[in-house]
Amino acid sequence: MKKLIAMSMIACMALSMTACGSKEGAPSADTEAPAQTEGAENEETPAADTTGGKTWIVAMDTVFPPFEFTNESGEFVGIDVDLLKAIAEDQGFEYEIQSVGFDAALAAVEAGQADALLAGASITEERINNGWIFSDGYYNATQTFAVAAGSEIKSFEDLAGKNVAVKNGTEGKTFAESIKDEYGFTISVFEDSPNMYQDVIGGNSAACVEDTPIMEASIKTGNVALEIPEGMTNEGAAYGFGIKDEANQVLLDMFNAGLKSIRENGTYDEIIAKYVN
Repeated sequence: MKKLIAMSMIACMALSMTACGSKEGAPSADTEAPAQTEGAENEETPAADTTGGKTWIVAMDTVFPPFEFTNESGEFVGIDVDLLKAIAEDQGFEYEIQSVGFDAALAAVEAGQADALLAGASITEERINNGWIFSDGYYNATQTFAVAAGSEIKSFEDLAGKNVAVKNGTEGKTFAESIKDEYGFTISVFEDSPNMYQDVIGGNSAACVEDTPIMEASIKTGNVALEIPEGMTNEGAAYGFGIKDEANQVLLDMFNAGLKSIRENGTYDEIIAKYVN
C-alpha cells in the first residue's frame, strides 16, 4: 500500500513539473509558425497609431486659399486640409482642426493649446531658432508684393515714401521688413489677408505682401482687384508642418511618413492639381 501511494505521488510531481515548464497557450519550440498568406510580404498597410487613440489638435489659418478656406458650400477645404486628411488616413491617426487665423495658430501651438501648425508656414532659420520643429517641406512657395489693379507701382523703388500692408507673423512681413529701409517705405500690420488686401484696394497702402500662390489664387478667382508686378518676389522657402513640443515628435514622424507615402502613390499630385492649375 505504501509503495502504491509513493508511486502516485511521483506521477503527480512529474505532471506538475511539466505544467510549470510552459505558459498556458504558448507554442512549444517545435510548433510551426503559421503559413504566410501568398503576397502578404508585399502588402502595404497604414502605420498604427501608437499614441493610445489620441486625437491631435492641428491649428490652421482661416482664409488662406488655396491652402485653407471655406468653399461655397460652407466646407473648410484646401491643399493643407486635404493633405492632412490623406496623411492621417495613410498613417491611421485621428485629428481635429482648429481654424483660428495664422497668428493665433502660431500662438496656440506655442501655448500648448494645439499640437501642431499646418497653415502654409515657411521653414525658416528664424523659426527654427525660436524652437519650431518642422517636417519635411511639402510645398515650395515664394512671397510677392501685390498692388492695386492699374497701379503705377512697378518696382521696389516706386514704393519710396509710401506704405505697405503686411500680415502679422508671416514670411511676407519678414520679407517687407528686410527691405523697407533700403527702399524707404513704411509698414502697417494686419491680422488677416482680406483686411490687408482691402487696405491696398482702398488706397491706404500702395502694396501688400503675400505668399505668391495665395496671391495668384485670389487674383485668379476674382476675389481681389490686385496684380503682381514683375520682379517684386523673393526666393521663398518650403512650407512645413510644425510643432513646438518635442513630446509631439511622434505626430511629426507620422506626417513625414504619410507625406512620403502619398507622394509615391500619386495622391499628393492629385491634391495639388485640384487646387493649383
